[in-house]
Amino acid sequence: MRLKKILPILGWLPQYKKDYLKGDITAGLTVGIMLIPQGMAYAYIAGLPPVYGLYAALVPQIIYAILGTSRQLAVGPVAMDSLLVASGVSVMATSGTEEYITLAIMLAFMMGAMQLLFGIFRLGFLVNFLSRPVISGFTSAAAFIIGLNQLKHLMGVELPRSNQVHQLIYNALLKLEKVHWATLAIGVGGIIVIKLVKKYRKAIPAALVVVVLSILVVYLLRLDLVGVQIVQQVPGGLPVPALPSFNLDKMSALMPTALTLALIAFMEAISVAKAVQARHKDYEIDANQELIALGTANLIGSFFKSYPGTGGFSRTAVNDQGGAKTGVAALVSAIVVALTLIALTPLFYYLPKAVLASIIMVAVFGLIDFKFPVELWKTKKDEFLMLIATFVITLTVGIREGILAGVMLSLLVMIYKTTRPHVAILGAFRNSQEYRNVERFDDLVVRDDILILRYDASLYFANTNHFRQTIRAEVQQRSETLKLIIINAESIDTIDSSAVQMIRELYIELVNQNIDLNFTGVKGPVRDFLAKNGLYALLGRDKFFLEVQTAVDYFDQKDDLWIDRSNNYAQQTNAECSLAQA
Repeated sequence: MRLKKILPILGWLPQYKKDYLKGDITAGLTVGIMLIPQGMAYAYIAGLPPVYGLYAALVPQIIYAILGTSRQLAVGPVAMDSLLVASGVSVMATSGTEEYITLAIMLAFMMGAMQLLFGIFRLGFLVNFLSRPVISGFTSAAAFIIGLNQLKHLMGVELPRSNQVHQLIYNALLKLEKVHWATLAIGVGGIIVIKLVKKYRKAIPAALVVVVLSILVVYLLRLDLVGVQIVQQVPGGLPVPALPSFNLDKMSALMPTALTLALIAFMEAISVAKAVQARHKDYEIDANQELIALGTANLIGSFFKSYPGTGGFSRTAVNDQGGAKTGVAALVSAIVVALTLIALTPLFYYLPKAVLASIIMVAVFGLIDFKFPVELWKTKKDEFLMLIATFVITLTVGIREGILAGVMLSLLVMIYKTTRPHVAILGAFRNSQEYRNVERFDDLVVRDDILILRYDASLYFANTNHFRQTIRAEVQQRSETLKLIIINAESIDTIDSSAVQMIRELYIELVNQNIDLNFTGVKGPVRDFLAKNGLYALLGRDKFFLEVQTAVDYFDQKDDLWIDRSNNYAQQTNAECSLAQA
């Protein structure tokens, strides 16, 4: 059982059914054919020669098929990760150079090692720090940057690569007079053909259709002789295993990019894997095993000239729709890529770069999400502002800065909300023992002598002052009549030592005003912590109740000696605290 958990292929391969074979082969062939133009195009985004996109689609697929828990996830190069590779490596070397390629492969090793370690130490929860508004804003901005970086290939002019949208647009406007119209016509034509094929013939791989047509057009009309830029020689043969470069200084410089890639790539893969798995009941996704699978795929892939990759959205969808049932589909896709490297790379000599740009543009602009920001604007203004901030910073400052700013904003908003959580004053329905928020119901009974308050957050050092000030404000409003405060603690999941000290001080303060303090619905772990810290003994067992009504009934049944007992108890408590402080 343990071995099957480490190597999920041992779980599904012995149970493989003959009925699965047709779907696996069909889906594998389709995805493999898709991977050829996509891989080459995405390598361009990363600033690498096209063949490295095929390398990234080969070995990682095989490794994931052995170690991954998803039966349909299609692993390989993707647009987002390719852009992150370019943003991290381009500041250290010139695109396409030997040093640049070495750094990109090193980055795959580092990213894979991080993901592997995250999986081993079960740190899959780290991706939770990437909230949906942050991811939406980042993805949409990255799509714009990826698309606009292809303008140089679409226009047939030289434009500097940039991660800032204003620079890209400005540089493109300066070169409008130098547009190569034949190149532009091929690129725009490629976009139109892809859109038409996707609309009317979804079963046909649109990117492959455009690649074949454009190669024929350029070859027959010899457009390469009139200035249309082509891919030219694509090296053939399978990648030869080699040890990635290990330069500590360069690895240190690439560390932020590797960490960003590790988290973003995992987020992409796990989200699409879970979405597909929801339609299949014969297996479950294990997030930590996915980290191990993706990490190992990238790590081993780096020994075979692969740059960072992950599970692709579009290819996984095609894989699932094509009938893939197991990892055999991924193995078939890898065979298609391998055969292409062995025998078919000469056919791509006349492939125009403008067509690769058109493939990229159609793919990435589909990632731009317009509906979610509109939904947030209507429902959650704070999350909308978080999305817009991430979007704008990514567009104008940089890729890594955008995702970092988004994560920081998410954490700040989360912390702020816990420091000033929702507080409800409760009242009872007439002739009922059911208590609800007085702001939401009009017919609730609220007694002048009892304040019932529900605090909807854990109590910790950052919100202890808010808790105390909330109690004080309510006490001030009812100072002449208030005799009992009941804290409904059902929403308090945890409590820390700062909060315990605050409750001690608050209790003494209230007792000195002849006001008692009770708690109801305290959860077991919280109650245990209060007992260990002595608060349970200090307040007394008769201050803790299971339900609000029980606390109210107990208060009503107490005799007139209650106030005297409270005064004596306050004096005793004050003495105890004075001794503790001394």
